[in-house]
Formats: sequence, structure tokens, C-alpha cells
Amino acid sequence: MKKKSMESKAGQEPGNIGKPEYQAELHGLQIELVKLQKHFIRCNDKILVLIEGRDAAGKDGVIKRIVKHLSPRETRVIALGKPSDRDHGSWYFQRFVPYLPAEQEFVLFNRSWYNRAGVERVMKFCTEEEYEAFMQTVLEFEHMLVRSGIKLFKYYLDLTRSEQKSRLEDRRLDPLKQWKSSPIDAKAISNWKNYSHARNNMFARTHNAVTPWTIVRADDKRLARLNLIKDLLTRLHFDNKDDSVLLVNADIVFQYQEAYVENGMIAP
Repeated sequence: MKKKSMESKAGQEPGNIGKPEYQAELHGLQIELVKLQKHFIRCNDKILVLIEGRDAAGKDGVIKRIVKHLSPRETRVIALGKPSDRDHGSWYFQRFVPYLPAEQEFVLFNRSWYNRAGVERVMKFCTEEEYEAFMQTVLEFEHMLVRSGIKLFKYYLDLTRSEQKSRLEDRRLDPLKQWKSSPIDAKAISNWKNYSHARNNMFARTHNAVTPWTIVRADDKRLARLNLIKDLLTRLHFDNKDDSVLLVNADIVFQYQEAYVENGMIAP
């Protein structure tokens, strides 16, 4: 991958797009997603996408745009709640297994097993031993899924501290968004550095050639949505793909590298 420009550091917009252009481009990408679904249903593919990121990073929004025109019979969005007492007494990955895709299915996790490396780690909802056990076994679990035929993609929506603060305040004041608010939101900003440290450790220990992390700079919601969808479509084969609408902005979507934590491509 070519070296990123230092002019595109976190906190600086790599571009912008007006609403009419955004809607037109999104419509074209949603047509490509329908083509993709027709193909993987015919070929019995199993697709699994993990969408991770800080609170208010835009996970709900991008997932909503991906699934909007897809068949609900073969498309599932999984957003698990707080673990039950039974979950706490089970193998950590056990609660996720029932939701994995079967043939012809497209499954998106709105947060996933990586909660243990992020929220649970920072908020001390798990012990050090539980955290370390997860970090030592998660890649074995993912590689097993890949060997079983699942096409697994891991995306992390990255945003700056100032943007998260703005979005959380908007969420708090908007009566239509208050269902998203939680006690954890109030601690997101004060724990910013702890979340950054946990995120960086997660990337360093779980980025690999088989199930790599793809970073999406998410301060601009529209550009983040468009480019994540483009990236996903470029990485999957399907008939009649229109490559002309799948040009990914490499300053917005890129695979993790340690240097990007140091040079500001990933928000500090």
C-alpha cells in the first residue's frame, strides 16, 4: 500500500460531498449490493461483516444503508445486548455462534466479540484473565470460521475526540436519538485515552493476513458510508460488477498499519 499523505491526518477532512451527490452515489452502490446478494445466494456463499468503533462512530448508519434494499430473508443484523448470567458462565464466543451466517446469508454484527477488547476492557466488565484469554484465542476462532467457508471482514470506524463529543451531545438532545444513549456514553470522552490504548492493543494483536482490520475514517458520515460500502464490494466477487462506481478513497479506508497510529492517520 502506498504511503498516506501527512496532509490527511486525523481531524482534517479528506474531502466532502453534498447531499444530492451523496444520495446518487449511494443509490448506485445499493444497486451493486443487490447484485452481490443475488450472486452469493446463487453460489451459497456465507458473508460476515463486523462493524466496530467508538460510541457514536456511525455503526448504525452505515449498516442501515447497506441492508436497506437487501432481502430480509437472507440478511441479518446482529446487535447483542448485555450478556446474561448464563453467558458469563459459558465459553465467551458461544453467544455469537448461533448468529453466524449459513449458506446464502449475509450477516452484519453491530459490535461483535471485540467488545471484550474495547468496552469490557476499559469499563472493567471483564477480568484481566478473561481479557487475555480472549486475545490469545480470537484469531484461532476467526481462522476456524474462515476455514469453514465464511467470508469475514472486520471494519473499525475511527473518529476524532471532538467529533465524538459533538455527536454524543447531539444524541443527548435529540428526542429521536435518545434511545441510543446509555450510561457508558457519559464516560466515553473522559475515557478517551483508555479507549485509544485498548483499540491500539486490539489492532496490534489481532490484525493479521487472514482476518485483517480495515480502518474507516468516520468524521464525515457520508464519505465513511460510501467508502466502506465500496471497499466491501471491491473485495467480493459477483457478476456484472460496475467497477466505475467502486473507486475507494485511500485516505478514508485503509488496512491497519502500526505507523498510522503514530502519524495520525488513526485518531490519537
